[in-house]
Amino acid sequence: MDIHADQQPPTPVSFTDHARHRLALAFTASLAHEDPAARERAGERARGWRDVLSGMASGSLRIGSRTPVAGLPAWVTPEVLHGGFATGSARAGGPLQAYEAEAARRAGVPAERAALFAHHLTEPGLSVLWDLLDSGRYEVTLPEEAALLTVAWLVRAGEPEAAAELVGVLRPFAERLRFLPRPADRPAPDAGSVHRSTVARARTALAGRAAKPAVEAQREALAVWRPFADELLIHWLEFAGPEGVVRPGAVPDAAWLSRGRTLLERYERLAAAHALTRRHRDPKGNEGILRGALAELTAGRGLDARRAGLVRAAVTGMVRKRGLPGSERHAALRTAQAAQAALPAHHALAHLVADRLAGLPQESGIAEVAAYVAPVTEEEGRRTGLPGGAAMPGSVRRVVDRTRSAPLGELVASGVVPSAEAMAELVPQLVGAERAGVYREPGLRALMAATYRAFRGRRSLLLLGLAPQVRPEELPWVRAVAGYAEGDGATRRSAAAAARLLAETAVEHFPGTLLPNPLVRELGALLDGAGPRVPLVEELAADIFTGRFSGGFLAAAGVAAELLGGGSLYERYYGIDYARVAALAARQDGRPGAGGRTGPGGDGGARAEFARLCHARAGREPGYDSVAGYGMVVEQAQILTTHNLAVLVRRLGIAPEPGWAELARRCFGTVCRITERAGRGPYPLRDLKDAAYAWRQMVFHLSLCGEDERAGVLAWLPGEAARRAPVASRLAPALLGLRHVADGGAFDAEGAARAGRARRLTGWTDGGHWMRPGPWA
Repeated sequence: MDIHADQQPPTPVSFTDHARHRLALAFTASLAHEDPAARERAGERARGWRDVLSGMASGSLRIGSRTPVAGLPAWVTPEVLHGGFATGSARAGGPLQAYEAEAARRAGVPAERAALFAHHLTEPGLSVLWDLLDSGRYEVTLPEEAALLTVAWLVRAGEPEAAAELVGVLRPFAERLRFLPRPADRPAPDAGSVHRSTVARARTALAGRAAKPAVEAQREALAVWRPFADELLIHWLEFAGPEGVVRPGAVPDAAWLSRGRTLLERYERLAAAHALTRRHRDPKGNEGILRGALAELTAGRGLDARRAGLVRAAVTGMVRKRGLPGSERHAALRTAQAAQAALPAHHALAHLVADRLAGLPQESGIAEVAAYVAPVTEEEGRRTGLPGGAAMPGSVRRVVDRTRSAPLGELVASGVVPSAEAMAELVPQLVGAERAGVYREPGLRALMAATYRAFRGRRSLLLLGLAPQVRPEELPWVRAVAGYAEGDGATRRSAAAAARLLAETAVEHFPGTLLPNPLVRELGALLDGAGPRVPLVEELAADIFTGRFSGGFLAAAGVAAELLGGGSLYERYYGIDYARVAALAARQDGRPGAGGRTGPGGDGGARAEFARLCHARAGREPGYDSVAGYGMVVEQAQILTTHNLAVLVRRLGIAPEPGWAELARRCFGTVCRITERAGRGPYPLRDLKDAAYAWRQMVFHLSLCGEDERAGVLAWLPGEAARRAPVASRLAPALLGLRHVADGGAFDAEGAARAGRARRLTGWTDGGHWMRPGPWA
């Protein structure tokens, strides 16, 4: 299987420009962001970009190389920033971790990595590592943390020479990098189940919830100040009546004045104890007017005509707005407000659920989450003051739902995994176990699965010249045990079946979304060695694209030509000559009779011609271009390849259960949602691109439908668009264009029908988009 990308700035000058730009953004955020945690993270990014610029200036960093950090081999996990820029630091370096210091203390050696490394090559140290291998109670968060465990496994397996060779590779870095695993309370969870969050992360998130000032201020207003305002109004009604009439100079009786003093004293106590809202202090508000007038009277001063008029306006205004205190209207309002004020605070409920999770294993998920988000029990109510029976709000339930441990398909179907991107985060847990299945010995199988999962946390480097990213097989400790892999036909079939299931799950549940790059990489990892070459391709970033495509793109386009050539709706809608594309792919493969040389290695000229074809279809000249111009070229490559959909159908044999017609309908729903969102923002570039991508996938699904199914969907689309009124007019030209092509028509070179408003929908443009005319950014 091949994964290909060519994403790098065209000159070293732009490396520096990019780094300076990112440093400026991070520095600004570190000063101005309203969230202290975000400011801290931005400060760390700024430090990283300063290190990048410093390393580039000194020559210690070679941006674009597989070994960007001087003195560190390719297998060392580098610290990588946005765009693939290495900072010069190793992620397994830095200060000693707490678990390393504890290991040094237990071993009675200095708290230094070199001393720890040496100790774990002795018999007592190896015994500790063997115990970890047998129990499985360890974690590998970075690939390097599996190195010493691999040494120990080789020694026990009777391979002292291989162990010594691996030690020789690691020893030069023993003082700088950590090669020791982290102890864990329990073995890694069953690979058949996955979870988005550990219990520990959920507890931290819930326990960190704080009261929201605006919510608590509203609660205080409803529970404290509204009732006090009613008491104040009732007191004045006794003196002034419902019309609020107070004669200037009139003096209330002593009893009324005494109760008034009591009210004013209680006000001061309430104001001291409840300071979240200050509206009640406004002397021009109704409550402020009544309270001020009451203070005048209790001080022995009568009210002048102006003050009496203000009292009358305040009393009548309050009665008119809410009704007389005790009336049906007023009582209903205050009852509802009291019920609202009595609702338990969400942060208090979150803290209760965090307490419920405290007794569970912290580094795993939860098979059944219902009990942990159940309503407040009577005993909990007595202990916390929360009302018994209070239900958990959605904001709390969602945090706990993320800990649910279940097969991936269940989590996707239930909405716990809400996007293809979220799904991609979980897939390494499954792929690691599948790939490690070639190791028969259980301890080694678990170790290699943990190594793979950790490796997938490694960020891609920015590479020049179509150089490949580092692969797990390049890790010295993985190479050292390669001879123990016993892959057979059953293992390969299992890996291919797992890849097909993952691909079907993604396409079925997220049909309008491009397969995220991390998911593409995981599919590629499963398919390595599982059968014939499967040319999956990653999405290229327009801002660091150079105008070239690796051979995988042309190979993927050739597969699309096999599936969609011969006049499919997709081929005609996008104006593709798939016969030409198929000939180019044959040249690259070196197939006899294809007009190119035969044999392995392919034809670089075919790749160059494919790049020229993408430029021509985008209306761009090869060479340096703007980001928008590069985006237009990249989009044409996506169109020609179908961005993996054709490969998944033709080579992997996916057949999502709902059927292609239903997937096309779901895609259109995605198009409508994104288009509506684009209409609300001033800079809709990203949303319009995503809408066009979802539209393209809809056209692909329609192309695989039978004629009757396709006709049914095409007839359904206009009515569905009309039902979504905000987007109907924006999508009308695209719908007309699709119908125009389905009926046998064609677009001109500009993507418009020869007559009428019909248009072809694509995302990238270097000017105003016809779905939203005018300049855009």
